[in-house]
Amino acid sequence: MRAKWKIDGIIVNLNMKIVPVVRRSVLKDIDEGYEDLLYWLSKSPQERMAAVTQLRSHSLTPGQRIDKSVVIKRKLHS
Repeated sequence: MRAKWKIDGIIVNLNMKIVPVVRRSVLKDIDEGYEDLLYWLSKSPQERMAAVTQLRSHSLTPGQRIDKSVVIKRKLHS
């Protein structure tokens, strides 16, 4: 499949291929919590905060605000 993308006025031809990823294991042996932890620990604190902010914005209706009485603010150390 050939795709043409226009990036900053430059047309780029990409030869894109989708490669399936398959992992077989016994369902009771899969520890998704540990895999999730490893994934999020590999991200920077800024990326993690951006993901939390995005999830929060999806759960709020337009104009609704977060109840900040239960939110603890801390500075991120980089």
